[in-house]
Amino acid sequence: MEEPPVTAPTTTKGTPGPEKGTPSPEKGTTIGSLEVLAVVLVLLVLARGRIAGLISGAALQTWSTVFVSVLVQAVPFLVFGVVLSAVIAVFVPRGFWARALPSHPALAVPAAGVAGVILPGCECGSVPIAGSLIRRGVTPAAALAFLLAAPAINPIVLTATVIAFPGEPMMAVARGVASLVVAVAMGWLWLRVGKPEWIKLPHRPDLDDESKARAFWAACRHDIMHAGGFLVLGAAAAATINVVIPAAWLQSLAGYPVLSVIALATLAVLLSICSEADAFVAASLSQFSLTSRLVFLVVGPMVDLKLISMQTGVFGRRFAMRFAPATFVAAILVGSAFGVVLL
Repeated sequence: MEEPPVTAPTTTKGTPGPEKGTPSPEKGTTIGSLEVLAVVLVLLVLARGRIAGLISGAALQTWSTVFVSVLVQAVPFLVFGVVLSAVIAVFVPRGFWARALPSHPALAVPAAGVAGVILPGCECGSVPIAGSLIRRGVTPAAALAFLLAAPAINPIVLTATVIAFPGEPMMAVARGVASLVVAVAMGWLWLRVGKPEWIKLPHRPDLDDESKARAFWAACRHDIMHAGGFLVLGAAAAATINVVIPAAWLQSLAGYPVLSVIALATLAVLLSICSEADAFVAASLSQFSLTSRLVFLVVGPMVDLKLISMQTGVFGRRFAMRFAPATFVAAILVGSAFGVVLL
């Protein structure tokens, strides 16, 4: 049975309106992620003296370095994804995706996953693009397969993996195939058990009545507000984890095969490294097995703190609470299997 696309609720005049139980925009100002972020930043500036006194200079320096590095890695690809999302929303006809993808959802999922190879970006750009695809009528299962596959199987990421592991050419092959299998499996799982109400796309102003230029910039502003604010919050969480977790803990787990896989999978979530750079981090973890490092590379582009935050902002909390844990488990199982067989 074909899964219905997720669309915004409509009023009697045919324009998007608020969901039942949601206050109308005319009755008050909606507080979004951008406003919350602004308040948090102001509070941090006002309390910077007290915060600096509580945290040692070295820890604070590490925190700020990790925070800035995550943003520097992610922001260019976020902007790329937002712009491409706006192009899809404004310039691509609504019927294009119905013609480009197989009509049967079960076949559209692997087709969308393989299409991820043409996007030279990271997970930050794939989130707004997937949201725009769903708005344009693509079945959510196919859009989610694209979201997971694009950051892991595109040529830039696979080339970086080959360079990072010069003596292990199968590492890039295993990463690409395992990531595609996870993406397709999660798409099919969504077809099986996913519910349309679990995805709550934020209300976007109707773009069809605007000029192309105005609609394009409106879509860009909308996606930057909802994805960018959560990206900053995710980067802050990743920086905090880097400061809190002692490196010695990882050293003690390297000798245990199962625990090392779980440890590096968890580390991939916490570090939130961009998929273009994570292969070099994995290569530096030489005390761990190739299989555990493969799991690190499969999990990272699909589930990390900044990605979970962005998915919450774009698709809603109910979606992120279900999709991220399921993807995490699937990535560990599939990555481990391909590591044992190919490495």
